[in-house]
Amino acid sequence: MYAFIDRPIVDLCNGSRFMLWAMRAWRHAVEQRICPPRALASAFSHMSLLRMLPDFHMAMALLNRDGLFEIVLAPMPHIHVVEHEAVLLAVWRDATSGRQERSRGTLALMIDEESIAPLETAISSAAAKLTAAGFDPPGLFDDVMKEMK
Repeated sequence: MYAFIDRPIVDLCNGSRFMLWAMRAWRHAVEQRICPPRALASAFSHMSLLRMLPDFHMAMALLNRDGLFEIVLAPMPHIHVVEHEAVLLAVWRDATSGRQERSRGTLALMIDEESIAPLETAISSAAAKLTAAGFDPPGLFDDVMKEMK
C-alpha cells in the first residue's frame, strides 16, 4: 500500500493507471446510477480486457456491498492515489503476483468474512484474463515496488 499512497498517477505503470481509472469509473457510474459494466465496456474493450470486465465488476460490487466500511475513491480528475485506492492497488498487485495470502489478509480487514472467497475468485479470474490479454500480471504493479527498493 505504501508504494502507492499519495503517488502521482503519472508515476504509475499503465496497468496500475488503468486499474485506478477503472475503480474510479466504476464508482462514478454507480453514483450516477449507470450500469458499471455498460459504462466501462468501451474502455475495457479498447485495452483488450473486455473478458475481464465481469470479474472486475463482481470484485467491485462485492467491495461495495459487503465492505466493512465505505471505500473512498477520488474523483476522476484527481491526480494522486488516495488511501483506499492505494490499498486496493496493493491487493490487486498481491493477487496477481502470487501473494494470495497477503491479499486475503488485507481483504479480511475490508469485507465481510463470507465475501472473501468470492472476492478472491473474482480477482484471481480477472488476473488470469489480464494474462490472457497479453499483460504480465506481476509486472503490472511491480515497477512501483522496484522504484521503492
